[in-house]
Amino acid sequence: MAEVVIVGSGGAALVAAIRAHDGGARVRVLERSGFVGGTTAVSGGGIWIPSNDHMPEVGASDTREDALTYCLRLADGRARPGLVETFVDRGAGVMRWLEANTPLRLQAMTWPDYHPEFAGARSSGRMLEPRLHDRTRCGEWAGRIRPAPVLSVPITLQESTVDWKPAYFPERLDMAMIAERMQQGLVACGQALIAALLEGCLERGVEIVMGSRARRLVRSGDRVTGVLAEEGGDTTTYEADAVILATGGFEWNEDLKRQFLVGPLTHPNSPPVNEGDGLLMAMDAGAALGNMIEAWWYPAAAIPGEVYDGRQLARFVGTERTAPHSIMVNRRGERFVDEAANYNDMQKAFYFFDANDFDYRNIPCWVVFDGQYRRRYGVLSSRPTDPDPEWLHVGATLAELATASGIDPDGLARTVERFNGFVAAERDADFGRGDSAYDRFHGDPSAPHPNLGTIAEPPYYAFEVHTGAVGTKGGPIVDEHARVIDVRGDPIPGLYAAGNVMANPAGPAYFGGGCSIGTGMVWGFLAGEHATRH
Repeated sequence: MAEVVIVGSGGAALVAAIRAHDGGARVRVLERSGFVGGTTAVSGGGIWIPSNDHMPEVGASDTREDALTYCLRLADGRARPGLVETFVDRGAGVMRWLEANTPLRLQAMTWPDYHPEFAGARSSGRMLEPRLHDRTRCGEWAGRIRPAPVLSVPITLQESTVDWKPAYFPERLDMAMIAERMQQGLVACGQALIAALLEGCLERGVEIVMGSRARRLVRSGDRVTGVLAEEGGDTTTYEADAVILATGGFEWNEDLKRQFLVGPLTHPNSPPVNEGDGLLMAMDAGAALGNMIEAWWYPAAAIPGEVYDGRQLARFVGTERTAPHSIMVNRRGERFVDEAANYNDMQKAFYFFDANDFDYRNIPCWVVFDGQYRRRYGVLSSRPTDPDPEWLHVGATLAELATASGIDPDGLARTVERFNGFVAAERDADFGRGDSAYDRFHGDPSAPHPNLGTIAEPPYYAFEVHTGAVGTKGGPIVDEHARVIDVRGDPIPGLYAAGNVMANPAGPAYFGGGCSIGTGMVWGFLAGEHATRH
């Protein structure tokens, strides 16, 4: 019987474990922390899969040709040849297999792709999410699922972003239903995805070793034959016919970020254990690297005193930049991007380098809004009815706000005047905010314009926006079987990778909500499949 060791316990890792077991292997999962689930557990749990079986549930359909046209456009020629095709061709079947062989149950969402105006895109259906799941079915392991610091309430993404939309309609939030779900042990989003996959592993008797930090690969000649792991001060050797790296990204490793990323990443939105362990092991084994400047970017904000796993908690900045009556400006007081664009692509504008100042022109930056926004919408953790928190800059005038925030007052005044003119004309002539169906989807559907509103009523507010990411997406290059490729272009025998540890098959692209988990789960499946067959 083949021995397969999987390093990490996120969505990609657990899918790999299930598939390897069902292929006839004895499987062991090594997790360095005290929790199962990795980045997947703290995420929204979305899974972007074209042509998936659930698309008809929301009146959507798909074709291979359209999916490839769209994906290859966003990959921009920077993905490894053939891998986008592998993803499009295998993704739906992987989800079908998981639903048939594990407790995981999925449903289609009505989110649009992240560039819905591009050829081949879809306005709905390619994004899947797990249905609510009873985590108590995991028994004593239920308490070992990594807790989510933000997305912890049992509300599906479809409910929170489409059906209920509490950011704009708080009265729709059914607190009695939420309380009942909590009493029943139900979880949603990434928690539901991990709970379902973990249950599938436990049913199979997959061994999960907690507190085991893999540090080095064991090799015999050119073949990987196991791993060395640190466990409570001791070193343990795990022999294996195949090792699957699924350790997440390197967004919490300052040295690796400095060496590889296109610019600063100061506020990751993932568990702090993502320090690039798998990347370092792959590099040590001679793996070729790819996509190393990229991450799954997501602008973030920090509230002083909020801590997760001993580190500053980074919150997503979403409604604050997409709803009416807000803009985002740099220290010159200038807008520099469509604030309502998808988080991954809009944050790339942060890294515009000013050759004269020899600095990133748009770092730092701030979300600026007025009293109209404050009375209607929440700001991070603060509701409209709450007193203004200390971390929120407030000014009776724009000039006063600018001075308090470190923004050029004259520049901010000019920008607000220009933006208000766009609001009157009902079109943002500078950056097209609100032109895309994606922008409007995440805006306020009850406002005269879902994304545009004047900034004209005092007091005025601002908070700083930081560079964030839900994970890096560069690492060892993999092939269509998830085998790690060496610097000569050949597979390293016995070594596989999946999830954020690998050079993502999407290249620089973020196809739609759940692209990171979708590609990770598919490559986890491919790794488990090939490792047991070969």
